[in-house]
Amino acid sequence: MFDRHRNALVPALAGALLLAFGAIFVRLSDVDPAAAASYRCLYALPVLAPLAFFESRSRGARPLRAHLLALSAGVLFGVDLVLWCESISYVGAGLATVLSNFQVVIVPLAAWALFSERPSPRLAVAVPIALIGVVLISGVIGSGAYGDNPALGSVLGIGSGAAYAASLIVMKYAGEAELHHTRARVFELALSACASAGLIALLRGGLDTVPGLESQLWLVSLALGSQVAAWLLITWSLPRLATAVTALVLTLQPAGSMVLAIILLSEKPSALQLAGVCAVAIAIPLGALQEGRGARKSAEVPVYADLT
Repeated sequence: MFDRHRNALVPALAGALLLAFGAIFVRLSDVDPAAAASYRCLYALPVLAPLAFFESRSRGARPLRAHLLALSAGVLFGVDLVLWCESISYVGAGLATVLSNFQVVIVPLAAWALFSERPSPRLAVAVPIALIGVVLISGVIGSGAYGDNPALGSVLGIGSGAAYAASLIVMKYAGEAELHHTRARVFELALSACASAGLIALLRGGLDTVPGLESQLWLVSLALGSQVAAWLLITWSLPRLATAVTALVLTLQPAGSMVLAIILLSEKPSALQLAGVCAVAIAIPLGALQEGRGARKSAEVPVYADLT
């Protein structure tokens, strides 16, 4: 048992680190947020398509319900990507990624409200801590907050987390067969997310011009790193990890994005915003470490856990 978890931990950590670069690549691509989300998924499809095809041939057909749920989750995920990319423009790459991780707390709350899955007492403590952290990150308290519009960026970041949480809730009830078709599910999710993000980009006029060569290279890096490699690594690993380990792995991504944004993009969050980051970083694992069989299943089935 220990060896199995240890073997799964390495790719999970690698996937989380790859995800940490996602916000950096979006910022460096310098394209419209909706376009960045669309290109991210579009450039991933040629890689994911053959993987999904050969997996389906070897493991058999999937029920119609599984296809519909994966595609529906992709629409929500596309909205999540657009809101996340948009929030980067207002509050910075590091803080936007921290805010999007708020979905880890939203998911069990939604499961409680919709499916009567009672959360653990830890969640009752984690939610207020996370909310305090979000307020501090938004910059509405104090002065010197980083970002062009930290309050708006925080709203968009929270919206991103909510959309992603909804995507996870849909995927959760896709059925046990979904767990055995990882690549096919990742492909359908990316396909649907590409369509929804692309539609938003068209409505915003973000696809009127083709990004330059440098921007295209950053978008390809985003697709191959965050959309293909990271998704596949974490999708495979998280169901094989204990709940506590899963929660700790998830906190590596926002922490990594924050450090990378400070180092590579010279972002300079205020002391209060950094305190908010610490609060969210504490709340995420605290809220995710739930007890009981139902909570464990809830943490393990949504295997995409924070893949923005």
